[in-house]
Amino acid sequence: MVTVLGSGDSLLRVIEKAFPGTDIHVRGNEISASGSAADVAMVQSLFDQMMLVLRTGQPMTEDAVERSIAMLRASESGGADGPETPADVLTQNILSSRGRTIRPKTLNQKRYVDAIDKHTIVFGIGPAGTGKTYLAMAKAVQALQAKQVSRIILTRPAVEAGERLGFLPGTLYEKIDPYLRPLYDALHDMLDPDSIPRLMAAGTIEVAPLAYMRGRAQPVFTKVLTPDGWRPMGDLRVGDLVIGSNGEPTPVLGVYPQGEKDIYRVTAQDGSSTLCCDEHLWTVRTASDRRRDKPWRVLETKEMIGRLRAGHARRYELPMLTAPVCLPERAVPIDPYALGLLLGDGCPTGSTTPSFATNDPERASAVENVLPGVGARWKGGVNYVPNRVKAPGDVVTLENPVTRSLRALDLVGTGSHSKFVPDDYLYNCAEVRVALLQGLLDADGGPVPRSGRTCRIQYTTTSILLRDDVVALVQSLGGVAYSRRRAAEGRAPGRAGGRDAIHRYDAHIIDIRLPEDIEPFRLARKRDIYVAAGGGGRPMRHIDSIEPAGREEALCIQVAATDSLYVTEDYLLTHNTLNDAFIILDEAQNTSAEQMKMFLTRLGFDSKIVITGDVTQVDLPGGTKSGLREVQHILEGLDDIHFSRLTSQDVVRHKLVGRIVDAYEQYDSGGS
Repeated sequence: MVTVLGSGDSLLRVIEKAFPGTDIHVRGNEISASGSAADVAMVQSLFDQMMLVLRTGQPMTEDAVERSIAMLRASESGGADGPETPADVLTQNILSSRGRTIRPKTLNQKRYVDAIDKHTIVFGIGPAGTGKTYLAMAKAVQALQAKQVSRIILTRPAVEAGERLGFLPGTLYEKIDPYLRPLYDALHDMLDPDSIPRLMAAGTIEVAPLAYMRGRAQPVFTKVLTPDGWRPMGDLRVGDLVIGSNGEPTPVLGVYPQGEKDIYRVTAQDGSSTLCCDEHLWTVRTASDRRRDKPWRVLETKEMIGRLRAGHARRYELPMLTAPVCLPERAVPIDPYALGLLLGDGCPTGSTTPSFATNDPERASAVENVLPGVGARWKGGVNYVPNRVKAPGDVVTLENPVTRSLRALDLVGTGSHSKFVPDDYLYNCAEVRVALLQGLLDADGGPVPRSGRTCRIQYTTTSILLRDDVVALVQSLGGVAYSRRRAAEGRAPGRAGGRDAIHRYDAHIIDIRLPEDIEPFRLARKRDIYVAAGGGGRPMRHIDSIEPAGREEALCIQVAATDSLYVTEDYLLTHNTLNDAFIILDEAQNTSAEQMKMFLTRLGFDSKIVITGDVTQVDLPGGTKSGLREVQHILEGLDDIHFSRLTSQDVVRHKLVGRIVDAYEQYDSGGS
C-alpha cells in the first residue's frame, strides 16, 4: 500500500486533488471511493493501471499519476484514439543505461516512439520539452545496439551563425559545438561516455551541422556515365539518367551544389581513379568481410585514409558492375567483330584496298563470315585483301565496301600507332562491344595460362588511343584491365620477311579479366586454351591510394538506384546516400525548403530518418520559408511517412513550461 499511495500518502493527495468530488478512504489493504459513478469508475481504473505498472517493478511518481489521470480523461472524453492505457505507456522501455531506463511518459510520446518503429521517415513536431529529440536519440541507440543499423548520424542546422560559422574563433568543431551540445548531452545520457569518442572516431556516430553533413561530393567537372556517354557532373539535372551498378539507367533525384571543398584522388590498383571530397561515400568490403559473407559496408573517404593496407594486402575492395553497361544500340557501317580484326591486323592506308595480315586461315575465313559480299583474297605469305564479291552482271567497278566503311569511321590512313575505336562502337549496346573486343583479342590478344592459377588474357598494341579504348571496353563489360608499357628503345629487333624489324613505337600490354559469362575469344584455338585453363578468374578492384588533389567546386547528386551507386570516371562505382543508418535532424524548423528536400533525398536503404522541430520557434532570415512548415503540406499522407504532433500536454520538463506554451498559443490565436 505504501507503493500505491506513495511516501506520506503523496500519490493519494494527487488523486484526491484531481477528483475533489470523490471521497477516497484507505483501510488496511482496501481502498474505497464514493462519488459520481463516472468519477468512481475512473478512480478504479486509475488504481488498476497503477497496480499494473507497480507489478513490473517500476515505481509510480506524482508526475506519472498526473499523466495517467490525463490519459484516462482523454480516453473517457473521446479525445484519444486507440486502445493504449496508462500502463501501456508507462511500462514501454526503450533503453536502459547505467541503471536508468528511458521510456515514454505520455500517450503521444508512446505513439511517436511506435511510429519510429513502423515507418521509415517520422516527423516529431511539437513545443520544446516534449522529448522529441531525446526519444529519437534513444531509439537510434537502441537500433545501433540491436545491430539494426551500422551508424547513427545526428545533425541540426546552425542558423544562428548563418551556417558559415566563419566569424567564430577556433576550429570547426569548436565553432559548431554550441549548436550540437544538446545532441552530445543526450548521447552521454545513453552511452558509456568513454565509448563515445571511439564510436565517433570510427564513424559509427557522426554529429555535424546540416551544412557539413550534406557535403559528400565530387568536383563539378567529374565525368558521370549516362546513356548518351560521359557528362560532367555539373551538367546533370534532376530527372537526367545516369548508369547504375547493374548497368541500367537510373534517374537523378537530386543535385546539390556544395561550394569549394578539399578534394582527394582515389586510385585503384588497376590505375582507375576519380576525385571526391573527404566525406564522399564508398561501398567497400575487406577480405574478412568476404570470407565471413558479411555485407558490404559504406565508408567515407577520410575513414579509409591511412588504413588502406592490411599487412601487405590492400584492405578495401570496390564493387564491380554486376552486368555490362546498357547503352542504346547504334547503327554501324561494319560488323563489330570484323572491325576488331581489322583494327588488329588491318592496314587501312587509303592508297590501296585495305589489307590484313594473318597466318591463321580461321581468322581469314572469319572476316568472310561476318562481312556479307566480301571475300578474303590471299595475296601471298600472310597477306589477305578483303575484296567485294562481284554479283553476276556487274559491269561497273564499285567502291570496296570495307574501304567505304573505314572511310566513314575516319580510320583510313591510320597506322598501328594511331588506330582507335570509333565512338559508335565504344558507346554501343553490350552485344556490339563484346563482338568488337572479341575481334581485337582474336587479332592481337590471347590467353596466357599460368600453372596453378587462373588464365590471364593479354592484349598488345602500339596505339595509345587503342590502349585506352580497349581498357574502357573491358571496364564497361564489368571487367578490369591493367596496362603497362614496354619501351621500343633498347628492345631487340624482331624478324619480318627474313630481315630485322626495328621497333619504332612503345608497346602497351594490357592484362584483362572479364566476368565469367563473357567469352573473350571466337577463334577455336584461343578459346580452347582459355577454357582448359579454367577461365580468367573474378575481376576485382581494390583501393590503392588516396591523395590530396587541391580544392575545387563540388557537387552532390542522389540517384534512384536500389543500391544508390552510380558509374563515375573509369567505371568506378560510388554514391552519396546514407545506407544502413539512423539519421536524426533536430531543430528542423530552421531548415530552408531546399535543405529539407536535400536531407530527405539522402535517404538510403535500410535507413531510418527522424526529423524533429517546433514550427513556432523558427529562427530563419526574413523571407526564408521553413522547410519543416512546408514539408507538412507536401508529404502528409505519403506511405511510410508519419507526422507525430505533440502538444503542451506532452511537456516533460518543469510544469511551468507547459503552461508557458499554452499561454503563447492562446496569445497567438487571439491575433494580438
